[in-house]
Amino acid sequence: MPIRPANYEDGWTLAGTVVRRGIGLHTGESSEVHLLPSQKAGFHVSWLDESTDPITLEPSHVRGSSLCTTLQLGSRKLATVEHLLAALGGCGLSHVDIKVSGQEVPLLDGSALNWIEAIDDVGLVPASSPRKRLLEIEHPLTCSRGNSVIAVTPAKTFTLVAVIDFPQKAIGHQIFSIELTPDRFVKEIAPARTFGFVDQVEQLRASGLIKGATLDNALVCNGEGWINPPLRFPDEPVRHKLLDLIGDLALVGFPQAQVLVYKGSHQLHTDLAVALFNSSF
Repeated sequence: MPIRPANYEDGWTLAGTVVRRGIGLHTGESSEVHLLPSQKAGFHVSWLDESTDPITLEPSHVRGSSLCTTLQLGSRKLATVEHLLAALGGCGLSHVDIKVSGQEVPLLDGSALNWIEAIDDVGLVPASSPRKRLLEIEHPLTCSRGNSVIAVTPAKTFTLVAVIDFPQKAIGHQIFSIELTPDRFVKEIAPARTFGFVDQVEQLRASGLIKGATLDNALVCNGEGWINPPLRFPDEPVRHKLLDLIGDLALVGFPQAQVLVYKGSHQLHTDLAVALFNSSF
């Protein structure tokens, strides 16, 4: 069994370098990611085809986060970072260098599971410097967009509660809560795959999106059911929503708080990450 941290208090980095290649969800183009140990706290991105200094990720880098989280890093953009960042932060890593090619992180199987497997190939070791301090929440904080809401309240541990409500019978109303630890993330959140709807496929492709989507990297709902079952969890959609939230919060760090999100989205998650980042100074 891989050794993982018990919580998110100490600094951890990779014990070696790991490489994964795959196809981007929206571009449909191949790309490559190298994950390397770092002695500097945070997640730092640089390019395989450029010799530029790594950029330490923070919420201000987010640009255009409708169907995925896209970062503006200097003159270049990097899309669909959320599953990779969820895997790094969720399993307890706090010090990682990320080298990439292309303009989008590979989707792999549509979840964070393949990234966890990559991390497990080399394992985790204590970092030589502390992680960024845990964000302590002294007062409740709320962000909203339309009828979507995310609320943060002080708590002793990092607890997540997600609620989704879709008209499609196959999904409907789902709620899932978890007191997050690295082990629980790996077992209960990381395997949950991205999902979409049959009646949206052509419209999205006509808009130049989801060029890399297949039945092997996304669950597809036809309203009454799923055209590529089985699901990994009966409530896989709501768990995937938490996976996205964890990835977006990894840009700033996990708060010592309870986070409740109703009908979450990448834009809403980023609003919260920015608010948390600003409150930490």
